[in-house]
Amino acid sequence: MGEFFLFAGKLTDGGASTPAGLISASLAHAFALFVAVSVGANISGGHVNPAVTFGAFVGGHITLLRSILYWIAQLLGSVVACLLLKFSTGGLETSAFALSSGVSSWNAVVFEIVMTFGLVYTVYATAVDPKKGNLGTIAPIAIGFIVGANILAGGAFDGASMNPAVSFGPAVVSWTWTNHWVYWLGPFIGAAIAAIVYDHIFIDDNAHQPLPANDF
Repeated sequence: MGEFFLFAGKLTDGGASTPAGLISASLAHAFALFVAVSVGANISGGHVNPAVTFGAFVGGHITLLRSILYWIAQLLGSVVACLLLKFSTGGLETSAFALSSGVSSWNAVVFEIVMTFGLVYTVYATAVDPKKGNLGTIAPIAIGFIVGANILAGGAFDGASMNPAVSFGPAVVSWTWTNHWVYWLGPFIGAAIAAIVYDHIFIDDNAHQPLPANDF
């Protein structure tokens, strides 16, 4: 979904990190994620983010093998999407995520931890919690909104990835790996913290849903 920053830059004459560019990118991400999670929810749980998958694994809601398969699919999907984007735009540069001036790599890690914590916490509250009830019907839009809000808050600082796959595709296509580790470490830490906090505080042992016996 990092392609939306490219489109935002195109719409705003190269100003993807300007207020207009951030608003365009945040709205596009919010609506696209809403649709992606909705159409995939009954097939794979709507996993389009390795950090969300990692959070589900930490909470015991998905096996390691299935997590690895999801990660492979998510990363391949990102690379293919960026290649198609580059081809369909006539070779327009697909820039990798980068830090803004004055933002250190560790500043960005903290940003990614906080933003991904909010995302995965929202996933747990609206989609994973067995007590969610009818709240589960709004999970896709809630997840889309938190991502959009985080882009508005952090997009100007480090791109507000929250999703290692979103960062991986552009990095491969542009072959730019500067500070790429930031977009893995931050989201994975944030996802793990959110999973541990929500799973141990709000999902009690009696309500915890174990993995199905036939799940690999």
